[in-house]
Amino acid sequence: MSISIAVVGAGQFARAFIPLFQAHPGVREVAVAETDPERREAESARHGVTRTFASFEEACASDVDALALFTQRWTHGPMAVAALEAGKHVYSTVPMAFTEDEITAIIAAVRVSGRTYMMGETSYYNPAAVYCRARRAEGAFGEIFYSEGDYVHDMDLGFYDAYRYSGGERWRETASFPPMHYPTHALGGVLAVTGSHVTSVSCLGVTDKRDDGVFDREVSRFGNDISNATALFRTADGGVVRTNEFRRVGYPSPVRESRFRFLGTEGSFEQLATESLWQDKEKAVSVEALLRTAPSTGYDDAALADIDPALRDAFVSGFAQVHDRTRLPAAFAGRPNGHEGSHQFLADDFVTACLSGTQPPVNAWTAARYTLPGIVAHRSALAGGAQLPVPDHGDAPEQPPGR
Repeated sequence: MSISIAVVGAGQFARAFIPLFQAHPGVREVAVAETDPERREAESARHGVTRTFASFEEACASDVDALALFTQRWTHGPMAVAALEAGKHVYSTVPMAFTEDEITAIIAAVRVSGRTYMMGETSYYNPAAVYCRARRAEGAFGEIFYSEGDYVHDMDLGFYDAYRYSGGERWRETASFPPMHYPTHALGGVLAVTGSHVTSVSCLGVTDKRDDGVFDREVSRFGNDISNATALFRTADGGVVRTNEFRRVGYPSPVRESRFRFLGTEGSFEQLATESLWQDKEKAVSVEALLRTAPSTGYDDAALADIDPALRDAFVSGFAQVHDRTRLPAAFAGRPNGHEGSHQFLADDFVTACLSGTQPPVNAWTAARYTLPGIVAHRSALAGGAQLPVPDHGDAPEQPPGR
């Protein structure tokens, strides 16, 4: 049994996944859907793709089994719903959606369609999350009562070029994407360890002062002038989570853009740019060697030629010692990886879920728990830090409804 997948949006990130889908033994065909003719032609030629679509709608109306969405951040919600309603399985890059209503609609569409939905959240497979999940499972933390997750990525370190590439002449309008609407690299890694979910949030934002047309309310299509934001969440298990989404910060994000901290009654874990510590009541031990990833390809790879050097680490970082690569398809061996070893796990978990009828790790319900708190957090920031309740859609059924 196998599936066909149409990759929607032939940009720099899609380029990292097309070869993995092509190599997967559960995929019989990979197609490309892209509105820009030159980009569609170039990426299809790069990967030897013979079937292409000129639009998302064309791919949606085709006979492919699944759509993998690598489009602009604010387009994912409506596209996911349309694809599910067309009977397609859906892999979506982050975030899940831009509004609360879009998240509700995706979950409803999954229920009705019985198709598989997976959000490609890299932090679920982040070495720190993998390590801390294992320590929690063995009881080493005791009770985790406080956690932190940061996505610390300065605009100067590659983001300007990335937005120019994806946004064209009017890129400044969308480069102001509200930081808390992109919460999953920080919050997802925390919740992937604790297994809890958010019930309320208070968030404060910092108004941008760069004055370069980015994070300018008059320019932003989102009316956003917040470039840095800090949120404090209450969780259903009685714990507290703090996350930072920073886009103006003196920090080496190419070294480690997502970092985590977990404090428990018996043990704790803390992480900085170049160090990771496991601590108990008697000692602190470096576990950095277990979590440090090795490059999966060279920085001079032709596929990276148009990617800003400051972003290339994210596209080449491979496995860490804590990753269980033995569960991956043998055909993935030697293939490129990225985002701290997550790409190969993401591709395999999606295909496996589609074929088996089981829920992927970051299914629609989990994706909602990673995404919706950030949407409410931004609302809180606009209200001066007011504490607001965060709705929850509950736990996922054991398998997609109707499967």
